[in-house]
Amino acid sequence: MPAAPPRVVVVTGVSRFLGARVASRLAADPRVERVIGLDPHEPSPALSGLLTDVELIQADARASAGVLAELGAEVIVHLAVTSAPDPDGGGRSAMKEQNVIGTMQLLAGAQSAGKLRKLVVRSSTAAYGASFRDPAVFTEDTEPRAVPRGSFARDILDIEGYVRGFRRRRPEVGATVLRFAPFISSTAETSLTRYFSQPLVPTVLGRDARLQFVHVDDALEILHRSVVEDHPGTFNVAGEGVLALSQAVRRAGRISLPLPEGTLSSVAAVARNVGIGQIGLDQIDLFVHGRVVDTTRLVREFGFAPRSTAAAFDDFINGHRNGASLSADRLAAAERAILDGIRRVRAAATQDVAATQDQERVQL
Repeated sequence: MPAAPPRVVVVTGVSRFLGARVASRLAADPRVERVIGLDPHEPSPALSGLLTDVELIQADARASAGVLAELGAEVIVHLAVTSAPDPDGGGRSAMKEQNVIGTMQLLAGAQSAGKLRKLVVRSSTAAYGASFRDPAVFTEDTEPRAVPRGSFARDILDIEGYVRGFRRRRPEVGATVLRFAPFISSTAETSLTRYFSQPLVPTVLGRDARLQFVHVDDALEILHRSVVEDHPGTFNVAGEGVLALSQAVRRAGRISLPLPEGTLSSVAAVARNVGIGQIGLDQIDLFVHGRVVDTTRLVREFGFAPRSTAAAFDDFINGHRNGASLSADRLAAAERAILDGIRRVRAAATQDVAATQDQERVQL
């Protein structure tokens, strides 16, 4: 619905692709007078080119209380949420510090920002988890049937919990929570786009999960409208329709390598160690159980429908027609890691069988 245009917008996480793109779009909108990027890290040279009209403040969430009050922020767009630990940046502990502690401190600062009238938070459909108890389609009112195993999904649940607390303390501030399906496009670089860029794509034996994606450009449009219009509430953001994992692998022109779930977990850990992937428990559970969400509320409220999951995935494919993003050396390392993982699993299984037979002979 229409809203009075905000004069001062603060965007967190502008050192990353999504935050920089959102801040750049808002700065180009004549309805917005001032856009401020809040991030403890400096943007890369490539992203700095997008932020020429954005005021950058290098500060972390701990300093947000004073910063937000001094800036007179009317809208906060919280995008400083990472979906995978950075092995070179502190790993899981740093990821939780940024996602959970950072959000808690940011909202503490937002509570004392007297001019604040809108909060927009990046969330994820990972909030629903992924288990065999799941319904066929999740709505925004569906509660997760089991506590998620993955660290990102648990962080998302904590983040949304803090937002609910903020809503109770500042009911006059419109809070928009956007649960995005996994991002994809010809330019996006995520753990899933790297996964589908591999010539050999490990999958879960006996499973063919239903997947949904959202195109990055459509995600940007929804975020932009959340700022310049009033859309309080929680919304699923995904492309209509689904792709089975096997369909996605075939469309990408890759070769599927079905592995037992336990073996895939081992291979994913090895792949992270050799630098060829960041697949974690969140993604593995997704590949086992899949996840589909209903977007009726989003389309009705925003008057905008993201392009379909299939169309978004096709755009990703078009951007990778020249082949995988892996070098020959890294591909060889991936193949060796996969084969070594299979050999270890088989050797362990053989040892277990031998031990069981020895016990049976002793009992006889």
